[in-house]
Formats: sequence, structure tokens, C-alpha cells
Amino acid sequence: MSDQKRHTHHHNHIQESGKRLMIAFFLNLFFTVIEIIGSIFTGSIAILSDALHDLGDSLSLGLAWYLEKFSRKGRDEFYSYGYRRFSLLGAVINAVVLSAGSVVILVKAIPALTNPGKVNADGMIVLAVFGVLFNGLAVLRTRKGSSVNEKVVNLHLLEDVLGWIAVLAGSILIKIFEWMIIDPILSCLIVAFVLFNVAGHFRELIRIIFQRIPENVSLQTIRNFLKNIPGISSFHDLHIWSMDGEYNVLTVHLVIDRHLDVAKIEKLKETVRAGLNELNIRHATLEIEFPGAACESCD
Repeated sequence: MSDQKRHTHHHNHIQESGKRLMIAFFLNLFFTVIEIIGSIFTGSIAILSDALHDLGDSLSLGLAWYLEKFSRKGRDEFYSYGYRRFSLLGAVINAVVLSAGSVVILVKAIPALTNPGKVNADGMIVLAVFGVLFNGLAVLRTRKGSSVNEKVVNLHLLEDVLGWIAVLAGSILIKIFEWMIIDPILSCLIVAFVLFNVAGHFRELIRIIFQRIPENVSLQTIRNFLKNIPGISSFHDLHIWSMDGEYNVLTVHLVIDRHLDVAKIEKLKETVRAGLNELNIRHATLEIEFPGAACESCD
């Protein structure tokens, strides 16, 4: 495939990806508004809890859609690695909004465990059916995505569908048996699920900020790969980190045989970069050294 065709294919892929995320975002946001109104109408804390969950997903979808476009900006004179790390700010905002909302929901739900209020079961059933349909449609829109961004979003939306199925089952039980306590119980379970996910995202955020080796990268595999390349006698000062959880960066000093000429050295670097790309490294800085040379920057 020529460079021009490859560029056109990549550009079209980004456009399609952005379009899918945009549609999923507006579907999710529209239904979140319906949920908030519906929670007031039905008096259901569980519906309000799920509205909080969907609000968080709407923020994630909106951020993912925006970043798909924003990432095209690339590097400039201000940010040499580009603007990818701005996604971490979005993750912080998302975590704060969901955590604060969860506290508000728990303040309402916990007292209701001992004194559950009456809810409109019929309204809950209608909302739950629409919840399955809307989120199911959003799942179908993002299912064809191949980017990590879309895959993560698709998983969240699938979790939403399962959550609404649980709300549907609970509302049916309330209608049949008038077990009003099911509503605050569902609410607490949904909030627990939200906070569990927030804690996971926060842990990942800390790992990225402190430049831990990404989980989708095997340090030992990369070491073995470099050891087995003809022409490389040894290597050192190997560092790996991630810009945003997806775009992984590597720097390494390669000690090569002295007899290699410029053309062979360039071919060697191409081989290394191609192999590292297969190992989830998107940007590699390779410093070439010869045996016996002093390495002043090594740590």
C-alpha cells in the first residue's frame, strides 16, 4: 500500500471512528436526560443511580469523541509529544463527577433501606425497556470500532445494557410483589459498581502519571526481542512509559557492531522500530553506540 493510500485509509478510519463515537455520545446523553426526568416521575432512586452511571458514560463518550478529533493536531512548538496526555484531565473530571454524584445518591439510598418509599413500577419498567434499547443501539454503533478508545467505550455501554436488564427485573418484582426495598438495594449496587470502576480508572491514572510500564507491554518480551536482533551486541538505559494509556513510548541505547555502515544501521533501526510497533510501542527513540563508548546520560 502506498503512503498516500495508507494516509487516506487512516484518515477515513479516524472519520468513521469519530462519527460512531459522536452518535453514541448523543444517544447516551439524550437518554441520560430522560432518565433524570424519569427518576423524578417514578420516585426511583435506582433510576437516578443509573442516570448517574450514564452521565459518567456520556462524559467518557464526549471526551473520547473530542480526543479522536483533538489527537489529529499532533505535536507543535508547545507540546513536543502532542496533546494526547490531555485525556488524563478528562479522566480526573469524570472521576470527580461520578464520585460526588455517588455520595449524593448514597445519602438518599441508605436511609431508604430501612424506610423504602413507594415507586412507580410501571414507569420504571418503561424506562428500563428504553434503557436497554437506547444503550443497545449505542453498543451496535461502537461494536465495529477497532481502536482501543472505541473498544473501551463499547464495553462500558454493554455494562449499561446489563445494568438496565437488572433494573427491568427489579421493577417487575416491585410491580408483582410490591417489594419496594428492591429500589434502594438496586441503587446501592449500581453506585458500588460505579465507584468500583472509578477506583480502577484512578489507579490507571496514577500509573500513567508516575510513568509505570504499561500493562499491555511486556518488558521481558522487548528485552528478548532486542537480544535476538543481529547486529545489536547489547543495550541499556531502556525506559518505557505511556502518554495516555494507549500511546506507549520507549527510549533505549543500542550498542551495535562497529563494522556496520550507515545503510545497515538505518536498516537495523527500521527493523527495531517495526518490531517494537508489534509489541505496542508507538514511538521509539533509539540511541546508537559502539562498544567501549562512554555513556554520559545512562542511569
